[in-house]
Amino acid sequence: MLAFIDDQPAGFALFYPDFSTWLGRPGLFLEDLYVREWARERGVGRRLMARLAAIAVERDWPALHFNVLDWNPARGFYARLGIKPRNEWRPYAATADVLRRLATQDAEDND
Repeated sequence: MLAFIDDQPAGFALFYPDFSTWLGRPGLFLEDLYVREWARERGVGRRLMARLAAIAVERDWPALHFNVLDWNPARGFYARLGIKPRNEWRPYAATADVLRRLATQDAEDND
């Protein structure tokens, strides 16, 4: 979703449907929200988040999920919107060497 100010691109929200096995229902996952520096403090981010919320409500989806790095000053923006972190969840990532090692194990299991 794109946001414009005076026909100039001001920001975007990249999102897609996800699914909660806890709720047994689809939801909306926000992959990235970006507002160009010149457009910040002009309501662009709030309008993008409001539109995402409207999409979730229109589709009867119970949640909008996203991740924010702990050093990102945007955390204050989300707090002002009333959005709270999910402290009970811990992010995990398998990358590079771990992926190769696990893939090798899969290949060995299929021999």
